[in-house]
Amino acid sequence: MERYLTAPANGQFGKEHEIWKQFIELQRSLGKLDPIRDNSLKDQTSFSTPRPTAPEPKMVSQPPANTDPQFQPKLGFLDRLLSSRRRLRRAEAEEKFRSAHDRWTVEKEATEKANSESAAKCKGEVEAWEEQKRLNADGKAKQHAAIERLHTAYEHKEPDGLIEYWDQVLSRSEYPDSFPRGFTLDYIPETKLLVVEYSLPDVSCFPKLKEVKYTKSRDEFKEIHLSDKALRETYNDVLYQITLRSVFELFQSDAVDAIDTIVLNGWVNSVDKAIGKEVNACILSLQVTKAEFLLLNLANVQPKACFKKLKGVSGSDLLGLSAVRPILQLNKEDKRFVPSYGVVGGLDDSVNLAAMDWLDFENLIRELFEKEFSRDGGEVKITRASRDGGVDAIAFDPDPIRGGKIVIQAKRYTNPVGVSAVRDLFGTVHNEGATKGILVTTSDYGPDAYEFAKGKPLTLLSGSELLYLLHKHGHRARINLAEAKKILAAEEQATRSGRQ
Repeated sequence: MERYLTAPANGQFGKEHEIWKQFIELQRSLGKLDPIRDNSLKDQTSFSTPRPTAPEPKMVSQPPANTDPQFQPKLGFLDRLLSSRRRLRRAEAEEKFRSAHDRWTVEKEATEKANSESAAKCKGEVEAWEEQKRLNADGKAKQHAAIERLHTAYEHKEPDGLIEYWDQVLSRSEYPDSFPRGFTLDYIPETKLLVVEYSLPDVSCFPKLKEVKYTKSRDEFKEIHLSDKALRETYNDVLYQITLRSVFELFQSDAVDAIDTIVLNGWVNSVDKAIGKEVNACILSLQVTKAEFLLLNLANVQPKACFKKLKGVSGSDLLGLSAVRPILQLNKEDKRFVPSYGVVGGLDDSVNLAAMDWLDFENLIRELFEKEFSRDGGEVKITRASRDGGVDAIAFDPDPIRGGKIVIQAKRYTNPVGVSAVRDLFGTVHNEGATKGILVTTSDYGPDAYEFAKGKPLTLLSGSELLYLLHKHGHRARINLAEAKKILAAEEQATRSGRQ
């Protein structure tokens, strides 16, 4: 006789999708989620440690009384006849009383000492308990105040408050303990764009056991595991559900309307068996607006089909961990980034850009593009000046069509820029993982440079276009290449003379 036992739901399961529906199912577990407004983040527990109580003091017995019959002399016939014997019996009775009284005195002192020590110990325990209770109350008060500050920051749409709020939203999602719980958030207030870098589970986090078969005649159990196909289908389905669920949670909990668009990049940390080392790959990426997403009826969607309908990017089989390029990734941590200084405020028609100090010119370009990108909610990070043809600035543009990471290079030239500089920029775009490169110069470009840039994510800005961009932002300057050549030549000659 054979019986099939469904494995328990603590990491093993019978029907392969049931445990995942228990944890991942979109519609059942969400609803309106607002962990700040409902005060569920506040510590509401009571101080449950009981107040120490002193034990009942031990009672001291009554002192012996010399009138007690046991301490009276017992006189016999001879004792009554002979006075010496009477005195001896009385002395014995008195000694017996004194001994009993001495024992009582020792016992009384010991009891009183024990009672005193017990009372002192209890007093110390009560004082410690009262301090613990006070610290607990202070901790709760501070925690409640922090939640209130977070609530206020959230209500006022302060970026740090919003980030903390969304962190709490995602942290409260229930998943199996084996799943990673890592994510980072980045937010651009001007465009209401939230970028989520989300750690998805590797297949090793998934249970493989389907059921256990028991054969009574042999009194043995046999494990039956999921087929590769079933495991693959489950893995793909769960990862798409996690993606949709996380986006849903963020949009549904957005009570202050701080999000218009979410970009979620799903990363999986696994061991590359070809090299035996851990690798972290982005295997799916989704960008979607709130208006578009909240029209969905998630109770009826097929997760993968819904993900693809929303123009999500992923490989055909997520279990293969094929890396995809994130739709948008705001990596702002770069040791090359340094503060900039203002230049455009000192410009006027007397300033020849082609003759500027090279460092001033680079900062001018950086400052100009800060103005250009910040108006749409983007950011421009300034890189350390190197004068070696490297990256001069990096822009982060949140626009869903033309946005991403943009590399900017500045060339204060008096001669046309050759194709080699454009080739270098194209290589830098690839090395930086950028979506676009911009090269701006005070001069112009040769025909081969324009030809090379065709069909590539490169923008070449000449001197005249630079002047137009300055004028667009309310600044004036001029470019005179012939004059600049003379000025730069004279400066070079002066430098050489000074070295001699």
